[in-house]
Amino acid sequence: MPRITRVQTGLRLEARLLKTMKALAEYLDMPVAELIEGVMLHAFEGKAPFSEETLGKIAALREVYGLDLTAEDSHKLREDPS
Repeated sequence: MPRITRVQTGLRLEARLLKTMKALAEYLDMPVAELIEGVMLHAFEGKAPFSEETLGKIAALREVYGLDLTAEDSHKLREDPS
């Protein structure tokens, strides 16, 4: 198993996306940070990070949390001023 060094970071994420990610991490029995690590390592290699079964669970969680954003939206997001 590779040895790694983790660092603390502050991420600002869209609220519904974070809720969905937290629920998925709970379903997969892992911390959100490890979920993000895995997704990014897969993405860096052009690989899909989730099985068909997990994608089905993600679809259900997106419904629960009203997450209607898609990959196409990723470069168009604008934050409402507080």
